[in-house]
Amino acid sequence: MRILDLKDPGQLKTLSIPQLESLAQEIRSFLIQSLSKTGGHLSSNLGIVELTLALHYVFESPKDRLLFDVGHQSYVHKILTGRAPRFATLRQRHGLSGFQKREESPHDPWEAGHSSTSLSAALGLAVARDLQKESGEVISVIGDGALTGGMAMEALNNIGMRKEKVIIVYNDNDMSISPNHAGFKNHLTTLRSSRAYRSVKRDVKAGLEPSPALLNGLSSIRDVLRDSLVDGGLFQQFGLDYLGPVDGHNLPELIRTLETAREHNGSVVVHVRTRKGMGYAPAQQDRTGQWHGVPPFDPATGRFR
Repeated sequence: MRILDLKDPGQLKTLSIPQLESLAQEIRSFLIQSLSKTGGHLSSNLGIVELTLALHYVFESPKDRLLFDVGHQSYVHKILTGRAPRFATLRQRHGLSGFQKREESPHDPWEAGHSSTSLSAALGLAVARDLQKESGEVISVIGDGALTGGMAMEALNNIGMRKEKVIIVYNDNDMSISPNHAGFKNHLTTLRSSRAYRSVKRDVKAGLEPSPALLNGLSSIRDVLRDSLVDGGLFQQFGLDYLGPVDGHNLPELIRTLETAREHNGSVVVHVRTRKGMGYAPAQQDRTGQWHGVPPFDPATGRFR
């Protein structure tokens, strides 16, 4: 499927996993070539290609509402919703917005150029959905930087204590525009790198090699320890269920996990590990943030024009 032929995300549901994986690489090439001429937010969008494909494969936009926090990580979403032909006008007057924009598309239910706002918006949309007895999921995609904001913390607390269902996709790339600080950031780092959890995973893997029959028992022990040591505790303190962490570049795993979240009864956090700048070496190797938002550049050399 050619990128410029994409008119509606429903077209993705006819594709096989290999076809989706091929499309992911085409989207990365398209983003690199297009943004090399216009500039824009490159690294965050290269890192979210498979996740955005999986979201649109599993859910049904615009019935299911997708919100991106801060909003500049919505370029792939724009491509999948028929706006690829307009990318030459990105961030220009009367051109394509660098964020979600409601007047651009029915697939953009929210717009914001500031971080940490999507969870509050998602809860508001979920409350309105239930009051009007409508159907459809509300999904917020929020990064590790935005998740440390006070407004996001307040929203997590409110979502956890209410009955309206919100799906929170925690896009964890361990790389904001600038370094994250304070206690919550430290907790997220612990969640990613806990020696206890990594040890449990290693022991389970080693135990499976000599005896595949141990799979179910060892996996159950691993999951219990994971929930108590690392993952579950953080979000369960807000009253939220948790799935993950999931490889954000593994489409089959992403699709299975998002399908589970869709069928889950109640609000849930899906923890997705992604790599910022994925697929373009200068951006993927950058740890200073210079490839977060870029001016025009030479895609062959990575030099800014």
